[in-house]
Amino acid sequence: MARRSYYIVNGITGYRVLAAPLLLLLLYNHQFTLFKWMLAFSFFTDAVDGYLARNYNAVSKFGSTLDSIADDLTVGVAIIGMIVFNPGFLKGEITLIAILLTLYLLQITLALIRYRKISSFHTYTAKIAAVLQGCFLVLFFFLPGPVYSLFYLTAIITIIDLAEEIALVLVLPEWKNNVKGLYWALKKQPIPENDKL
Repeated sequence: MARRSYYIVNGITGYRVLAAPLLLLLLYNHQFTLFKWMLAFSFFTDAVDGYLARNYNAVSKFGSTLDSIADDLTVGVAIIGMIVFNPGFLKGEITLIAILLTLYLLQITLALIRYRKISSFHTYTAKIAAVLQGCFLVLFFFLPGPVYSLFYLTAIITIIDLAEEIALVLVLPEWKNNVKGLYWALKKQPIPENDKL
């Protein structure tokens, strides 16, 4: 792994971690225009760092974990922004939001119990969910009103992703990063001796 590429990729990811408190400060000061542009840039860097990591062989366990933390912080700040910017939307979708939050907290809790740290699977489903989340959350602040069809699609894919990640935590005995998905994880699991003919 080229050291320079490693630092560049993790620096881009680290930007999202550092940007989260600044985004909260912008919300607190009601600087919504700067907030929405900085948030859009944060989601853009999420796409860039993953691409660079794969193409320049800068994938690492540290980078994968940092990316998961940065993703969660960015989405968390965006949700806080939604509460400040348009609280009526979340109130109207409280049941779906509660389901998503419950699954997310369950997945995090199970990973902490099993691995003593958060998961960082980056499955194909998680990548699709992340793109949809980024698109919906950015458009939420740039358009006059929420795109409900995109919200429901994003919620469905995110629920599937969280369910898959919960299953992965239960299936994989050791922490692993960059797992393609449950299907691939099950294929790689050894067959117990007493199950062999």
